Amino acid sequence: MDSLGALGAFVQAADCGGFTEAGRRLGVSPSAVSKAVARLEDRLGVRLFHRSTRSITLTAEGLLFRERCRRILSEFEAAEIELSRSRKAPQGRLRVTMPSMDMLLMPTIAAFKRRFPQIEMELDFSDRLVDLIEEGFDAAIRTGDGSDSRLMARRIGSYRRVIVGSPGYLRDRGTPESPEDLAGHACLVYRIPATGKLQPWPLQRDGRELPLDLAPGMVMNTLDPQVSLAEAGLGLACVPDITIRRQLAEGTLVSVLDDFMPTRTPLRVLWPTSRHLQPKLRVFVDFFAGSALAPDP
Repeated sequence: MDSLGALGAFVQAADCGGFTEAGRRLGVSPSAVSKAVARLEDRLGVRLFHRSTRSITLTAEGLLFRERCRRILSEFEAAEIELSRSRKAPQGRLRVTMPSMDMLLMPTIAAFKRRFPQIEMELDFSDRLVDLIEEGFDAAIRTGDGSDSRLMARRIGSYRRVIVGSPGYLRDRGTPESPEDLAGHACLVYRIPATGKLQPWPLQRDGRELPLDLAPGMVMNTLDPQVSLAEAGLGLACVPDITIRRQLAEGTLVSVLDDFMPTRTPLRVLWPTSRHLQPKLRVFVDFFAGSALAPDP
């Protein structure tokens, strides 16, 4: 394995946390990956991994070296693309992380894949706060206004959280007419994976937040169960409006207290500033920015 291949083997092993999975992704044996990393360590005169019988973890030197290697490999990939004039279609592997709003995102992902079939997509659906650079992702779709100087961002729309319930539930339990009425309702509440805290419902009156202490009937850490259980008549849920367009149109869910829920949240695509906007990444950013994913009002 040549020097560049050794760098790639090292980065894969670091990302996978082991030689076996790294070998599988690279199409070589685990021993080939292990030997390449060992030769690299000998050449550098430092230990890159702490090794045990079950796992490997990066040393402090390994952490620093991994980021430099990623930049080198990214530069090499960019150079390959620039020199391959005959390759007109964007291609290569694209690692993207996004929130678990798959009901919203999957149609756009499917349309993108049909448009660019030569791009190999690796998707990570997670509500945890992923570190793009540390975990080797090319891009992320995120909500909110969080800033990170290491990342570039492009706004692709916005959404509003709404409180919804099924017609049957509202018929049996009554339709809340003020935020205080929620005290008498079963609430399907979301627990934020990154913090473990329950997500408050963004109710406002006269421009001021209403810090209501909701009594959760059920708690969950993903979106889909909230929508399904609300449709089943088991309570009220507070979810992004863009994820329940079909349910609202078909009448299986009805929104309530809309006058007290005015806040809109940005939806953005992000990518590392240190990474060249390669053709595969550029078309991904442009495609999502031009989609009707979550248009601003």
